[in-house]
Amino acid sequence: MNIYIGNLSLETTEEELREEFKKFGEVLSVNIMNDRYIGSGQPRAYGYIQMVSKEQGTNAITGLEGKILRDHVVKVVEALPLTKYGRKNPDNTGKKWSNKKRERKTVTNISE
Repeated sequence: MNIYIGNLSLETTEEELREEFKKFGEVLSVNIMNDRYIGSGQPRAYGYIQMVSKEQGTNAITGLEGKILRDHVVKVVEALPLTKYGRKNPDNTGKKWSNKKRERKTVTNISE
């Protein structure tokens, strides 16, 4: 099970997260996201934890949601799966999300 954890302190380490989640079961991986793509390498305030089973992951979410880690109340939820094209469309129609801007329709008022 893949778990999202948000609102992390910038000083939080992957080892600290591993220790917190290990209380609920076997942790496969811990990744705190960073800005390596723009070159700064600064840590971001969120990460992903992968656990062996859904049951262990659900227990970890229940046990850690709203917990205070390094003076930050963390958000812990099941991570949404990615599709072949990126984020999953929440209306489950199978259509990709479009980044195109919608055209504004002008309504004219006709009065006599």
